[in-house]
Amino acid sequence: MNRLSLRQRTKVIAALVEGNSIRATCRMTGAAKGTVTRLLIEVGKACYRYQYKNLRNLQSHRIQCDEIWSFCYAKQDNLPEKKRGKLGYGDVWTYVAIDADTKLVPCWLVGLRTANYAYQFINDLAKRLTNRVQLTTDGHRKYLDAVDDVFGNNIDLCHAC
Repeated sequence: MNRLSLRQRTKVIAALVEGNSIRATCRMTGAAKGTVTRLLIEVGKACYRYQYKNLRNLQSHRIQCDEIWSFCYAKQDNLPEKKRGKLGYGDVWTYVAIDADTKLVPCWLVGLRTANYAYQFINDLAKRLTNRVQLTTDGHRKYLDAVDDVFGNNIDLCHAC
């Protein structure tokens, strides 16, 4: 199997990081679509492993949490009945925590906009922090319940302040 050189892989990743589509990256670098896709998956897994292992015992002071809406396959209203309620079809949310001072993203989670996913996300965030933080959210009810369950009174919570 042919492998891209380190220089070629660097060009492909640089193009993707700059926001280019896979097709545009292929045109710019001469790499095949399957090659770009496999490299993207490989790099994504490596980044996930690094973040999961190393972003621990963080001494953040101000964390901002929000969700990013997107969709897979089709928008929620256009989904066939048999695909409704399944992750990967229709509405998909990316939960993101951002350290307001350093812009570090200590954790993220892709899932549905449910209490269960909000709890998983907030629980993961709590496990990464060493001290009490000011947490800012948009006041979404599912966050409020999750934060209360996970942090209790050991947090300064601010809703869209």
